Amino acid sequence: MHPALWVSKTGLSAQDTNMSTISNNLANVNTTGFKRDRAVFQDLLYQINRQPGGQSTENTQLPSGLQLGTGVRIVGTAKQFSQGNLQITEQPLDMAVNGRGFFQVALPDGQVAYTRDGQFQLNADGDVVTPDGFALQPNINVPENATNVSIGKDGTVTAITDDQAAPINLGQITLVDFINPQGLQAIGNNLFKQTNASGDPAEGEPGLAGLGSIEQGSVESSNVEVVEELVNMITTQRAYEMNSKVVSTTDQMLQFITNNIG
Repeated sequence: MHPALWVSKTGLSAQDTNMSTISNNLANVNTTGFKRDRAVFQDLLYQINRQPGGQSTENTQLPSGLQLGTGVRIVGTAKQFSQGNLQITEQPLDMAVNGRGFFQVALPDGQVAYTRDGQFQLNADGDVVTPDGFALQPNINVPENATNVSIGKDGTVTAITDDQAAPINLGQITLVDFINPQGLQAIGNNLFKQTNASGDPAEGEPGLAGLGSIEQGSVESSNVEVVEELVNMITTQRAYEMNSKVVSTTDQMLQFITNNIG
């Protein structure tokens, strides 16, 4: 079978996967704290028919050789951790990280997950939790008689209660960062898990050691740029069409040979 058919087949498969990545980005254009994905392409093995630098004669060498590619594949998707726009909500427990860093949340199995989604709420015990009920770490408990909760840029949480005029300290919110955030494993629900590729989490006070500050009453919007994704969609569609054209053209070539040689 003509090798161009298999090469174009890999192109169709890669562009199909790329379109899935783009569609997921667009689907999450309004997801708080979402970070867009970018498909990473890589060419496949080459058939070396004439080795570059090989001897063409005793005293001369081939300047380029003859190398035939076998197609393309997508080897990964890279998360783009650029800062999303901060959207003011005026909700006291909404928090946005302005800069690098992740909030820590405790999963039901005891593991710790990481998120940029700062839409926190209170559960029945007064603990600050995610919309799924996972507790923020370190744990912050708000008294039932608290009338005003303030969260400083450095993560200090204070509150005013009915029976005490002076603010009381409820705890300290810390952030963590990774040497390679793109190595984190996305597990859904706006959460990430640590992997060997991400490195170990480095915990610290917001605003120090390269960590971002906390903005109370705000959330971080998705960093998906709709116009950019639509342009990527158009270029992906055109690339898919061109690979389909290769299949059609190769088929016509084979048909010509079949009909005219025999």
